Amino acid sequence: MKVSQEQKAQNRSRILTEAGRLFREKGFDAVSVAEVMKAAGMTHGGFYGHFQSKDDLVAQTISHAVGSQSGIDDLGAWIDAYLSEPHREHPDLGCPMAALAGFMRQQAPEARASMAQVLAAQIATLTDVMPGEDSAKRRRAAIGSWSAMVGALILARSIDAPALSGELLSETRAWIDERKAPDQPTPAQKRRAA
Repeated sequence: MKVSQEQKAQNRSRILTEAGRLFREKGFDAVSVAEVMKAAGMTHGGFYGHFQSKDDLVAQTISHAVGSQSGIDDLGAWIDAYLSEPHREHPDLGCPMAALAGFMRQQAPEARASMAQVLAAQIATLTDVMPGEDSAKRRRAAIGSWSAMVGALILARSIDAPALSGELLSETRAWIDERKAPDQPTPAQKRRAA
C-alpha cells in the first residue's frame, strides 16, 4: 500500500519529534535509529525513506526541534518560563540548545551547521524583542541574555542541590532584569502598533 505525501510528511514529523525528545533526554550517542523509530511507532526499515543517515537525522532534528517552538510574544513571560523549575526538570521537552549544546562538538559538520543556523535565528528573534533603539546594543543584550539563560539552565540541571539549582535560575532572571533598558517599545512592538 502506497503512503500519501501527507502521511509521509506526518511520519517524518513524528520521527523528528521523537528523535528530538530522545536526543534531549539521553544525548545523541546514547540513542539508536531503531530506538527513534520504535518511539515513533514505525519499523527500523522505514528510516531510510526519510533520512540518509543518523547524522542527517541529527541535523534535521535540531532544526525541527527549534523550528517547532513558538515565537516570543511577551519577553518577560518567555524568560520566566525558560528559567523555571518545570523547564529545568524536563529536558526532553525543553530547549534543545540547553540539552544538546554540550554534545555538538562531536557531531558531523551538517549537525553543527544546523545548530549554528538555529542559534543565529534565536539571537535574531531575541534581538527583535529586546527594548531600545540601538540595534547593536539590542543584539548584545540578546546574546548576553540568551547565553546566561542557556548556561543557567545547563548548570541548574547538572546538580542535585535544589536550593542552589533554583537560585541559579532566579538570580539569572534578576541579572537579566537589571540589564534591561528602561521601558521602551521593542522594534516588534512598534511594527505591531503601526
